[in-house]
Amino acid sequence: MKTLDDLLSEGVAGRRVLLRADLNVPLDGDKITDDGRIRAVLPTINALREAGAAKITVMSHLGRPKGEPDPRYTLAPVAARLSELLGAPVAFNGEDGDLVLLENLRFNAGETSKVEAERQAFAQELAAHGDVYVDDAFGAVHRKHASVFDVAGLLPHYSGYLVAKELEVLSKLTGDAERPYVVILGGSKVSDKLAVIEALLPKVDKLLIGGGMCFTFLKAQGHEVGKSLLQDEMVDTCKDLLQRGGDKIVLPTDVVTADKFAADAATRTVGVDAIPAEELGLDIGPESVAAFAAALDGAKTVFWNGPMGVFELAPFAAGTRGVAEAITKIDGFSVVGGGDSAAAVRALGIPEDGFSHISTGGGASLEFLEGKALPGITALEA
Repeated sequence: MKTLDDLLSEGVAGRRVLLRADLNVPLDGDKITDDGRIRAVLPTINALREAGAAKITVMSHLGRPKGEPDPRYTLAPVAARLSELLGAPVAFNGEDGDLVLLENLRFNAGETSKVEAERQAFAQELAAHGDVYVDDAFGAVHRKHASVFDVAGLLPHYSGYLVAKELEVLSKLTGDAERPYVVILGGSKVSDKLAVIEALLPKVDKLLIGGGMCFTFLKAQGHEVGKSLLQDEMVDTCKDLLQRGGDKIVLPTDVVTADKFAADAATRTVGVDAIPAEELGLDIGPESVAAFAAALDGAKTVFWNGPMGVFELAPFAAGTRGVAEAITKIDGFSVVGGGDSAAAVRALGIPEDGFSHISTGGGASLEFLEGKALPGITALEA
């Protein structure tokens, strides 16, 4: 795979660069609530500008529009924020300039089409903007989309600094990781994490499980989980994993329950053998946080993906905060696996420098750890 450094050594002065970035930031109306993904692509953009690229055309998706323009998903606020961070004007969607951000790629149905000819037709339109293609959108490399997969086949192609860094970091988690190696998984569904559990269980010393997915495991242990999130069809799978994992798999022993999914809900902390029938678990409890922190003590390699509870609501944020803070205390290599975990770190005000790496790609990082071929990476290697 050729990298941005290869492009710079070949010479980019006077050439037009088409740059795929992942600027899929969370918005509250037109206000960006977390600009982490915009900041992540700045080193690549700055390197191209300093090397004298004639024009840089940046492209990204945002949200899940239905293949046609939708003002809720415009990248206009991103163009404004990118301009602020760079201290340079960023032209938007057809405006003239030497640094341009195109409108949301997913406003064109060809971007995500399963029909190859439709994707390639859109890729041809995109490729017309550049002499070379740089992919720095790690959060999208697991998608076989026009801007990620097909464009790379039309132009000389290179990985950006962010993609190269992500691959270097995640490779450390799949190879001969330094032990003890602890993985923490949260989030809502066991089915979403099953493949990564299967891939990592033989490699890790401890697998700590929280979030909504823990309740299916607790059910598999014979506990009643009230109205908590439960995947009945996964209970037998969880029983099998618990049997195979033995004492590697660590589950919560207490949870925070509530009578409703709301910030003003009446809450209580109960043992996992005493979850009220009319309540739902929305966070792991303090005893579990302490146990997870103890399991992390002395770890040399840590991977965390998925919050421990509904951290967006204050009464259910303590579990995620406690585990995140415990990770920052380890004397080793720690990776936050993107997505909601990265959002939680920023939302809860936990210093980012407490982690070795915060990935920008939740789904992409999981699929990499599962051992899947990622279309965007395959295209760059061709």
